[in-house]
Amino acid sequence: MARPRSDIQPRIVHAARAEFLARGVDAATLRAIARRARTTIGMIYYYFPSKDDLFMAVTEEVYARFLDDLNAVVDHHHDTRARLRAVIGRLGAARDEEREVLIVVAREVLTSPDRRARIVARFVRGHIGLVMGVLAEGQRRGEVEPELPLGLVAVVTGAVGAFPQLAAQAVGPLGLPTGAPLADLLVDVLFRGIAPRREDDSQSREKER
Repeated sequence: MARPRSDIQPRIVHAARAEFLARGVDAATLRAIARRARTTIGMIYYYFPSKDDLFMAVTEEVYARFLDDLNAVVDHHHDTRARLRAVIGRLGAARDEEREVLIVVAREVLTSPDRRARIVARFVRGHIGLVMGVLAEGQRRGEVEPELPLGLVAVVTGAVGAFPQLAAQAVGPLGLPTGAPLADLLVDVLFRGIAPRREDDSQSREKER
């Protein structure tokens, strides 16, 4: 019995993910992807006019579900600290397919300016925008130091909160705790830098000047 037509597109995406992971986007051939997906090159072009479109589809299939999870954990909590802890914790619970796509995306961001621009634009509309919204609300509530530039707070949050989780996914735990304990530790470190300054801290800084 022939496969239903609706089954072809996800087969192509899954085959492309495997080929991109193994060889990179530029080195992967449509012929190999078609063979792995048990379809034709013409059918690939029918769904994806360019290899870059196929790359974005590979990314989006996994990223959209990840973003849904982030929105859910943010909606589940009300204070900024708990929201960021939940986001960082979700990063530490990456699934196999998320790790695979992360490898593909990281490689292409470093080697292809066009794909980098598309990925950055998508992430700004996705998790970057989500986290910046959480931080902006935290500043309005007085849970994050309002005098700090929002962009700086976002960069620090990524460096302190996200990077160690991603590094642990890529190369191992680095001697750190894993899972929920690591998320708790990272949030503690993060809020030592972005929490509202106490009066005695401000006085100490004035004396240092």
